[in-house]
Amino acid sequence: MTPTSILILISSYFGLLVLISYFTGKDDSNDVFFKAKRQSPWYIVAFGMIGASLSGVTFISVPGMIGGEQFAYMQGVLGFFVGYLFILSVLIPIYYKLNVTSIYQYLEQRFGYVSYKTGAFFFLLSRVTGASFRLFLVALAMQYIVFDQIGVPFWLTVVISILLIWLYTNRGGIKTIVWTDTLQTLAMLTSVGVAIYLINVKLEWSYFEFLSSSEFKAKGQIFFFDDPNAKTYFWKYFIGGIFIAIAMTGLDQDMMQKNLTCKNQKEAKKNIFSMATLLIFVNFVFLSLGALLFIYAEKFNVNIPVLDGKTRTDLLFPEIAMNQRLGSALAITFIIGLIAAAYSSADSALTSLTTSFSVDFLNIENRPEEQQKSLRKKVHIAVSVLLILVVILFNMLEGNVVSNLFKFATFTYGPLLGLFAFGILTKYQIKDKYAWIVALLSIVVSFLITSLPESIIGAYIFHWEILPLNGLLTFLGLLLIRKKHPSN
Repeated sequence: MTPTSILILISSYFGLLVLISYFTGKDDSNDVFFKAKRQSPWYIVAFGMIGASLSGVTFISVPGMIGGEQFAYMQGVLGFFVGYLFILSVLIPIYYKLNVTSIYQYLEQRFGYVSYKTGAFFFLLSRVTGASFRLFLVALAMQYIVFDQIGVPFWLTVVISILLIWLYTNRGGIKTIVWTDTLQTLAMLTSVGVAIYLINVKLEWSYFEFLSSSEFKAKGQIFFFDDPNAKTYFWKYFIGGIFIAIAMTGLDQDMMQKNLTCKNQKEAKKNIFSMATLLIFVNFVFLSLGALLFIYAEKFNVNIPVLDGKTRTDLLFPEIAMNQRLGSALAITFIIGLIAAAYSSADSALTSLTTSFSVDFLNIENRPEEQQKSLRKKVHIAVSVLLILVVILFNMLEGNVVSNLFKFATFTYGPLLGLFAFGILTKYQIKDKYAWIVALLSIVVSFLITSLPESIIGAYIFHWEILPLNGLLTFLGLLLIRKKHPSN
């Protein structure tokens, strides 16, 4: 495809998103922007959340993981499922009972002002970083495919991407996103399905012949029990996956805000269970695509792409889709899937960050009604600018982006995990003014532990287990600052 045809495709897709936002954003009140008036159908939310959970990280980076660790990621996905069961059985009832706009309002009611602000701050830090990682990955692929060819610098690619997202989320907020995420999930899954089909045709396989082939078996190992030191070890991935799901979905305003648009608690639980079940199959399909990409590259001598002097397994999918003459159908659906991946991760992040900062730090709900909408719009613009700056900084990162994303998240989500666990599992009150110190120290201590020299920890490699470790340290720190008598 020529750069011009790609830009026309991007413009057409964006036009469809703007059309959706026109119908969903006619009422641009804060109640619609933050909660969609709690009128979203649960099945629409569930399907859309699949795309939000996958985002550009899964679309691009998970297939690229096959070269280093085969299907070990599925061990974490199984852990995700267990984590989602905890969310629907424990967290959803709490949020609906308290009728919160921001889930961190629970911490204020449970512990106090400082704990509330601490939880909200770590969400903002985590989500700004996470959304920027995801957007960086897709912007990188777009740069590789089209914008380098027409002389557009990376920073301008990022600015254009976030400007487009701002335009269609500015009015309808979470109500718009519930519906655009549905479209974007469909686009991503269609893209992957078409890619798997066409690459199998090129390799003269059916999908089931591919799964039974010796080439797939050489790349398709799921369970790793042999080396506890390795990051692919089953219990590291599985247990870490449980806590990743609880923290990055159940304790994340971005993901929970969509759940809180459901009509009631029962429908929100249906949403979580449906999404959790479907994600197992969808992630397996993405990893299958990754195996196909590496098999194709080996058979047809396709080199792993290099960008700015760095080898990027993340770019193997776009390289094969766009430059290996597998047909315009694959190129078109890949571009649409890529755009969908970019928008599905960044649009909800932009809205949830706007919500959290407005509610948690600016107390927008307590301000005069005539000031609320204007303030929300200013925050929306400020968050957009912040995301632009952070994504540009991430362009200096090396390594597989999904690994970097989860590594950072294991540190920043740890205090949230510890705070909520202490609130749910104990009846103690704490000396609230010290909560932020405990949260900060837990991150520092966790980082120091994971940075211990090989002479102390041997060949052990830390992975997702950093998150429960961090959460445990926060929990123990809160025990130290608890008040003498439990609350009733």
